[in-house]
Amino acid sequence: MTTRNGLTREVRDRVAYLTLDRPDSLNALSRALRTEIVDAFVELADDDDVWVVCLTGAGDRAFSAGVDLKETHSDDTVGAKFRHPMREQGRNIYEVVLEFPKPVICALNGWTVGGGCELAMACDLRIAADHAQIGLPEAKRGLGATFGSQMLPRLVPLGVAYQMLYFGDPITAQQALHWGLVNEVVPAADLAARTEELARQLLRSAPLTLRRYKAMVTHGRELPLSAALRLDVGPDPYTSEDREEGVAAFLEKRDPEWSAK
Repeated sequence: MTTRNGLTREVRDRVAYLTLDRPDSLNALSRALRTEIVDAFVELADDDDVWVVCLTGAGDRAFSAGVDLKETHSDDTVGAKFRHPMREQGRNIYEVVLEFPKPVICALNGWTVGGGCELAMACDLRIAADHAQIGLPEAKRGLGATFGSQMLPRLVPLGVAYQMLYFGDPITAQQALHWGLVNEVVPAADLAARTEELARQLLRSAPLTLRRYKAMVTHGRELPLSAALRLDVGPDPYTSEDREEGVAAFLEKRDPEWSAK
């Protein structure tokens, strides 16, 4: 386990655990932390020993309160030029997570707002503690939620997206579950265990098939069906050793032993 620039990393049994580790600031996304998250996902994408990533925040108050506004205000007081989210020098954090080729589970352990909400939406599966509050308050801060304004309407009904964006008020975990913004809501005491259970369940599925699914969904969901059906993105499970192993294991009535090859 290592911690650097507010991000704790650990890898156990093919699962990488990333923790936003700035609990005193509600795990706010400082520039250093955003860069660290990008670096972590870039590295894990090429790590053959990692098949699933779990992302959460330290403590029980917040997953993330979003971009570090104290840092932003400090920049404003010295006249530093504000950098638009899509014009930063490095890769955009939300795009990097969204395009990560392996399954990502996000455990929302409290306030999930602003950039924290955007980061959660970039993940594949979201499981929320029952006390979590989720929202995009940028309209109350004079900010823009560039990623959120595009991703939220893809996850919830359009009217709900407008309401969350226009008013900036958070919704409860149960409301988020109702609208499909999160996959599950569990008691806070069970969040870590349920996240771990989901990660282990994913490891029982063929890893190349999951990566193929992710690539196909990511690249094809906005295409006409005729074009999407002809996509050939991500690894090819049909010609893999895992496909042969999966068929053999089924016929032999045993659990498959995947190799991601």
